[in-house]
Amino acid sequence: MSSSLLLRNARLGLRGPIRHVLITGGRVTEVSAEPPPADESVDVQGATLLPGLWDAHVHAVQWAQARRRVDLSAARSAREAVALMLPGSGLTVGYGFRDGLWPDTPGKAMLEAAAPGRPIVMISKDLHTAWLSPAALALIGRGDHPTGVLREQECYTAVAELPPPPPAELDRWVAEATTAAAARGVVGMQDFELADNVTDWTRRAREHRLDVRVTCTIPKGRLAEAIDRGLRTGEVVAGSGGLLEVGPVKIFVDGSLNTRTAYCETPYPGTSSHGLLETPPVDLRATMARAAAHGLHPAVHAIGDLAAGIALDAFDSVGCPGRIEHAQLLRPADFARFARPDLIAGVQPAHAPDDRDVADRHWHGRTGRAFAYADLLAAGARLELGSDAPVSPLDPWDGIASAIARTDDDRAPWHPEQAIPLTSALPAASRGRAWVRPGDPADLMLTAHDPADLGPAELRGIEIVGTLLGGRWTHRSPALSTRRST
Repeated sequence: MSSSLLLRNARLGLRGPIRHVLITGGRVTEVSAEPPPADESVDVQGATLLPGLWDAHVHAVQWAQARRRVDLSAARSAREAVALMLPGSGLTVGYGFRDGLWPDTPGKAMLEAAAPGRPIVMISKDLHTAWLSPAALALIGRGDHPTGVLREQECYTAVAELPPPPPAELDRWVAEATTAAAARGVVGMQDFELADNVTDWTRRAREHRLDVRVTCTIPKGRLAEAIDRGLRTGEVVAGSGGLLEVGPVKIFVDGSLNTRTAYCETPYPGTSSHGLLETPPVDLRATMARAAAHGLHPAVHAIGDLAAGIALDAFDSVGCPGRIEHAQLLRPADFARFARPDLIAGVQPAHAPDDRDVADRHWHGRTGRAFAYADLLAAGARLELGSDAPVSPLDPWDGIASAIARTDDDRAPWHPEQAIPLTSALPAASRGRAWVRPGDPADLMLTAHDPADLGPAELRGIEIVGTLLGGRWTHRSPALSTRRST
């Protein structure tokens, strides 16, 4: 018989009543005004009990590595970024630059002049650009590359070919990142790494303690392999102890805003370029239909407004469940189309304040329909919040605060009409769960203060006193006292 855990004196939900919550067999089995008997009892002292958080868009290996890389986010020019990379020796990797507003142009010659012969790799904040020195280019057999600045598919391939850390060490880093996520109330993530995620996470679940559940997405290039293996979206991965499930198939329609490759109706200022159409409509429909025929849902990356329209057209044509990832810029007529059944808009609210200056320049005159979460909700869309870590930190509270405030610094909110309330943001960060009820999985978090009483800045730093995954503590404050039955 499963042991039981009683959470005594928990505030049930936002500004809710104090209740006692019994957990048995990994599920909430009772919510009551009087404490029932239990094998273990923990007094949570009025902490607010909420469904645990999910990060709906993560690149887990890149996030685990980014936590150990040179931070380039403060660089205001290519030369400033180079200066940040100069300490150190051997292969050095930096992460987090944004070149959309830089006054100078990055290139391999600049790196070689500053650090002759050193292999240096710099990866942009949005993961769509990599800047390599001549020595780093030589490591991956691209010594003749003209600029050393690689974008989109060329970037993804080059980064994947860099000498990796030892696999066992990398797995340990990823497992440690799940523990860090649990300390912020996270109980699950959807991993969009361009890898064999089902195999990689199955190995990690076997060899390490994982403190979150993981939805393992499938890159488009592995679709045939996934079909041959009989994988189906939503199924539990065998041998994972219930921690892993098969996710959707990731398909790119376009690029990104910062690289000016998001596919848009209006050309980028000063150019004739509309961005990059990575998957033409006929190919997108064919790939989605093939996936859907084998029980695999598509997750379609679409950042520009034309890309989003192409993705919506494909869903209308194929008629399958799935996701549109990012949906950063939309045509006015397309908002209502997100209300179709079984379609999820996977959005990253922390990107809005991060990208506001780049959007004001490159999407000038259209930013009222950029990162337009209020309009999506009003149209009937179902939102799921993610970070796109390492593009933003793997901390859903950062995204929740940005969705509410539309700013993350001392500037006025950017398009405040697109802000959404906490009562919408929290369920969107919890896979739609808004309450704690009997029968629910005991994937829960406890906050020291009621989030409803906090402003956006306080939400970003909210104290998590406990996180439970299937009734198992994955994070717990020493202040929580325990009493066992005798």
